[in-house]
Amino acid sequence: MSSITVSRLAWSTPDGRRIFSDLDLGFRRERAGLVGRNGVGKTTLLHILAGRLQPQAGTISITGTLGVLRQSVQVGPQETVADLFGVAGALAILRRAEAGEAGIDELAEADWMLDERIATALAKVGLTARADTLLAELSGGQRTRAGLAAAIFAEPDFLLLDEPTNNLDRAGRDAVIGFLADWKSGAIVISHDRALLERMDAIVEMTSLGITRYGGNWSLYRERKVVELEAAQHDLAFAEKRIAEVNRKTQLAVARKDRRDASGARKGARGDMPRILAGARKNAAEASRGDDARLAERQKEQARAAAAAARERIETLQQLLLVLPPTRLAASRTVLTLDKVMAGYETGHPILRDLSFTMVGPERVALVGPNGSGKTTLVKLIAGKMQPTGGSVSVGVDFALLDQHVSILDREWSILDNFMRLNPDSSEHACRSALAGFLFRADEALQKVGALSGGQMLRAGLACVLGGPRAPSLLILDEPTNHLDIDSVQAIEVGLAAYDGALLVVSHDEAFLTNIGISRRLELFGEAS
Repeated sequence: MSSITVSRLAWSTPDGRRIFSDLDLGFRRERAGLVGRNGVGKTTLLHILAGRLQPQAGTISITGTLGVLRQSVQVGPQETVADLFGVAGALAILRRAEAGEAGIDELAEADWMLDERIATALAKVGLTARADTLLAELSGGQRTRAGLAAAIFAEPDFLLLDEPTNNLDRAGRDAVIGFLADWKSGAIVISHDRALLERMDAIVEMTSLGITRYGGNWSLYRERKVVELEAAQHDLAFAEKRIAEVNRKTQLAVARKDRRDASGARKGARGDMPRILAGARKNAAEASRGDDARLAERQKEQARAAAAAARERIETLQQLLLVLPPTRLAASRTVLTLDKVMAGYETGHPILRDLSFTMVGPERVALVGPNGSGKTTLVKLIAGKMQPTGGSVSVGVDFALLDQHVSILDREWSILDNFMRLNPDSSEHACRSALAGFLFRADEALQKVGALSGGQMLRAGLACVLGGPRAPSLLILDEPTNHLDIDSVQAIEVGLAAYDGALLVVSHDEAFLTNIGISRRLELFGEAS
C-alpha cells in the first residue's frame, strides 16, 4: 500500500528563521488538500517530500512513486511537450523508426504507443497538443495543464500539486478539478481554490502551531474551524476569569495575613508571650507568607499560560480583517473609456481589435475570457504601461493596479519601506498599524519583499495599495486570488464588497467574482497564444 509518513520534520530559512518543526503526519491513498496561511511552509513541505530540499531534522518515509507539479513551468526557447514529459529521447527514437532510419537496437526500444499515451495524458487535463509542440507556443495556463499531464504520465502513486488551478481559464480549471475528482491514487494538493478543495478526502492545515489533519472536504473543515474558534474564545474567557480570581484571592489572603501579623506584633510588644515564642511565630508567619506567595504565583502563571495559549489559537483561527476608507466616487463620474482600441505585440497581429467600452461610477466589472485572449494586455493599456496601436484609452479617476507579479513593490525594500514609499502621507505608526491589519505585525513588516512567498508578496501588495489613508477610486486587480491563502481571499472579498469605488477585476474564480458583487462582464475572445 502506497503511503507517505513524516516524523519530527523541521526546516528553517538560511538566515535561521524557523518555518516549521516537529511535524508528524501520514498520507495514504487519498486526495488531501494542504492549506494554511501564506508563509507557514506549505510549498517548502512539498519540496521536501519531492526531494528538492533536505529537512534539517526528522525523517520521511515514502512507499510508492511521486509525480510533481510546480507552481510555474519555466521553459527554454526550444523545449517541447516531450521534454516536459521526460521522453524527448524516446520520441526521437520513435521518429527515426517511423522514418525507417532507426537501427535494430533502436527498433527494439521504440515505444510505438508513445504519441497516444502523451495525447491521453493531455486529454485528461483538457489539453490538445502534439508531443513536439514548443512549450513557448502555449499560454501560461496551457503550460500549467501540460505540466499536470506530465506529472500523471507515469501513473504515479502520489501526485504533489502546488496550486494546480492558478493561471487557468474557466475551461482549464474545470478540467483540472474534474480530473482530480476522478483520480484514484494519492494526491497532496496545495490550493486556495474552494471548488477544488470540496473534492478532497481530507484537509491538512499548517499553522504556526503545527499541522492538523481533518477528515472530509472543505465545507466540513470550515465547520470544524468555527467550533474550534468558539472553544478557543471560551478557553480565553475562562483563563482571564481565573487570573482575576487568583488575584482577588491573593489580595484577600495578604490582607488577612497582614491583620493576623499585626495582632501578633501588638501582643509581642505588650510582653504577653515569651520572646522565644514570639520569634517562632514571626518566623512561621514569614515562611507561611512565602509559601502563599509562591502558590499564588504558580496559580497565576498557569492561568497566564492558558490565556496565552488561547490567544495564540484565536490569532491563528481568526481571519484577516480588511476595511477600506471611502472614495466617495460619484455615480455619474466616467471612470474609464475605451474607444475602438487596437493592441498587440506583433505588427499585423493585434490581440485586441476595435474594442470600445465605458465604466461609469462605482461599477464592478469582471474582465473574462480564455487564456491568451488579451486580458493582461488590456490591463497594461489601462494602466499606461502599454500604448494602443489604434483607438484611445482614457482613465478619468485616480486608480491603483495590482498585477500578478506585484510589480508595484520594490523587491530590495522591506514591506514597511514599500508602504511608506507608496503612502508618503502616512506616519510610521499608521503604516505599521495598516500592515498589522494585513497580518504583517512587528518585525514581520521589516521583511524584504524579495524573500516573501508568492502569497505573502501579493498580500503585501494589497496592504500597500489598499491600506493607505485613502483608497483609489478605481481598483484594477489582475488575478488577485492567485497564491493567496483562503483566509486572505475571504477577507479581501469582505473588504471589496464594502468598497465604494469602481472595480475592474481579472479572475477565473467564480466564487470570488460572485462574493465581491460583480455586476457586469467584459468578455474577450482573442485567439489563445
